[in-house]
Amino acid sequence: MNRQTNSRRELIKTGMFGAAGLTAFAVVPNVLSAQNTNTANDLKILNGALFYEHQAIWAYSFAAGKLSQSAVGKAVLEIALANQADHKAHRDVLSKVIKDLGGTPVTAQADYLATVTPYIKNGDGNLDTDVNIAKLALALEVDAAIAYGQEAAKLKTPAIITAAASIGSTEASHATVIRSAFKSLGVDIKVIPAAFVSADTRKNWIIKV
Repeated sequence: MNRQTNSRRELIKTGMFGAAGLTAFAVVPNVLSAQNTNTANDLKILNGALFYEHQAIWAYSFAAGKLSQSAVGKAVLEIALANQADHKAHRDVLSKVIKDLGGTPVTAQADYLATVTPYIKNGDGNLDTDVNIAKLALALEVDAAIAYGQEAAKLKTPAIITAAASIGSTEASHATVIRSAFKSLGVDIKVIPAAFVSADTRKNWIIKV
């Protein structure tokens, strides 16, 4: 499946990796050796994760330019910049670990609009208003958390599995912060709408346009 033309929402259905991050990756170079038979497997997953970190960073920058100067727009921007900072940290650590394992980190594309368009078509957000941009960010973060859990099970190295569990929760926290913002604006929703973030509960987390 071509990562450049399919959305993260679609990739969840096939088990492709959606996002990755920081916490336990710091110890990975000390755990893995050049002879580790699991390296090729984990490199593939890590590079898939890096692709989507690039996507997330681009998406937040792209959407930021479309936000208004209203109170809502400024609130959405503040959340977006905080979430984007996490994704940048994830990107940097992923790139380093991939290099340490002897791999070549996937490079960022000029844009990722093709991977975001399916969300818009599905009503999982849009780029036309501040509120719909927040809904789009929510959908991307929810799918990141879901995909993280799916792909973590395929990792072979304990240190990276530990990182996946930690960073998956970070992606879920991004979604929770966005839902909390909607709640503070008077939208009658639960900040945490389900006990799990999974493909089965996705519909509970997403706020449709």
